[in-house]
Amino acid sequence: MRIPAFLIPALLLLVSVAAEAHAQALKPFKDELFAYPGILSSEAGGNYLVVDYNEARDIDRRDQVPERRARSVYVSTSVRRAQKDLSLNTDAGKIRHFAVGRTEGARMITVYLHGQGGSRKQGVDDFTFGGNFNRIKNLMAANGGLYLSPDFSDFGDKGAAEVAALISYYAGRSPGAKVFVACGSMGGMLCWRLASDRSLAGQLSGLLLLGSLWDEGFLGSAAFKGRVPVFFGQGSRDTVFPVEKQEAFYRAILARAPGYPARFVRFETGTHGTPIRMTDWRDTLNWMLAARP
Repeated sequence: MRIPAFLIPALLLLVSVAAEAHAQALKPFKDELFAYPGILSSEAGGNYLVVDYNEARDIDRRDQVPERRARSVYVSTSVRRAQKDLSLNTDAGKIRHFAVGRTEGARMITVYLHGQGGSRKQGVDDFTFGGNFNRIKNLMAANGGLYLSPDFSDFGDKGAAEVAALISYYAGRSPGAKVFVACGSMGGMLCWRLASDRSLAGQLSGLLLLGSLWDEGFLGSAAFKGRVPVFFGQGSRDTVFPVEKQEAFYRAILARAPGYPARFVRFETGTHGTPIRMTDWRDTLNWMLAARP
């Protein structure tokens, strides 16, 4: 069948976009160990998933010391050679942070913001949370990216200004880099503040809320207007931030903007920290890269 001439430019554009998204995709790293252990149900073309979670399998068998030290097969500590503990002086103040990978000329930048009681050390601990932080470190280092785990003063305006300054500094050293911000628990307050920062929102390529909270203000934010992809990972037994409220917020996003790039992964029987342990970093970031090439 001959393709009408007027359709050829559109088809070439689709091929070009698909090729670019494929070129950006992260290469595998221990995918067989970190892939979701079982999909119980799926909706919205795979953008709403209920994932099987089982403590006996996903903690007791995965960890040498439950919740403290993952078995060695889940980690590769050679990435520590690419890790630095740094301090950056900015207009917002001095920011202590770990940097893993390329501090300039990076293809992409992933930032992890800890929750209440955490520190920059949480996001680079190779053995806690089943080795999942080790995986994102390796994914960034192996794919020409940069991973950042900072300290910040609080979850309010000052902390948001510090994180924004850190992102702007490294984004300036890596022009064109995709920027993803992952927020654990209370760190989500910073994710939502960054989404409303007009000077920063245009640099964002994705937000990841891991066992975190919701913010109706996002629906009027610069990031929402720019259709920045959002990922929600939530345990069904989270007693800190109930899954029902986070799911309702996810559905409110889709109701306000049908087709918005939002994904929700519900870890059935999981608790507050489950999403940090169980979220498939590679699958999530590849989805964001494809949604915002």
